[in-house]
Amino acid sequence: MTDMEGNSIQKHHIEIPDGTDISFEDFDKMFHVKHFPELLQQWNLNISDKQEKQLFLFYQNLEQWNRVMNLTTITDPGDVLVKHYLDSFSLVTVFPLEKLDKGIQIMDVGTGAGFPGLPLAILFPKSRFVLMDSLNKRISFLEDTIQKLMLQNVSAVHARAEELGRNKDYREKFDLVCSRAVADLRILNEYCLPFVKLGGSFISYKTERAAEEIDQAAASATILGGRIQEKKELTLPGTDYQRILVLIEKEKHTPRKYPRKAGTPAKEPL
Repeated sequence: MTDMEGNSIQKHHIEIPDGTDISFEDFDKMFHVKHFPELLQQWNLNISDKQEKQLFLFYQNLEQWNRVMNLTTITDPGDVLVKHYLDSFSLVTVFPLEKLDKGIQIMDVGTGAGFPGLPLAILFPKSRFVLMDSLNKRISFLEDTIQKLMLQNVSAVHARAEELGRNKDYREKFDLVCSRAVADLRILNEYCLPFVKLGGSFISYKTERAAEEIDQAAASATILGGRIQEKKELTLPGTDYQRILVLIEKEKHTPRKYPRKAGTPAKEPL
């Protein structure tokens, strides 16, 4: 495996325990106890039997790998369905469903354990996804999951956003960039907007406590060529879990000097 500059990357050898505490039959029961298909239908989403099986295999692999490395604190299957999967799908409340169905280029920046990118890739097989993370152990997990789910529309990239954002193969190439990473929106703007093509969109998943942070990020969005178009406040169906989705449209090219060198956006937010 090589990085974006062709340098060799040492793969981590991680012993993953076999087996999981839940069968597909148990997962399917939870799937319907949580009324998951009905919750998705509220957003005009439908899920096939194959996609349900892929979500189970994703959960199964997540649970196994999580025993040996810290991927998520949310491990109960019912909580994963809602707080990871349903939350990932909430993106469709601010982005046109028909574009996702037809097929576009999407990047998930700071994807971590694959959220929101992997659930979206399962639901929208005609769109192509790049999952980017700076930690190579997470990339190993993602590549293993992609292989086990036999997903043909996803790739995982080990890189820092500040460096990959200057790579001509990735800079301003994506119709949609999304991030559920826990970082100030001013920082995320500099990480993500350089990847968005002119006329494309950046969507940031924020908690209900982020209203002031979002307002403070408007100036950085403008500097980087974007404009905050919508702040969608929602409660995930069937829960009391609140979320703000920030939709930023790319109106101008990002100035060449951005993103700044690695570490600078976090230390000196725009």
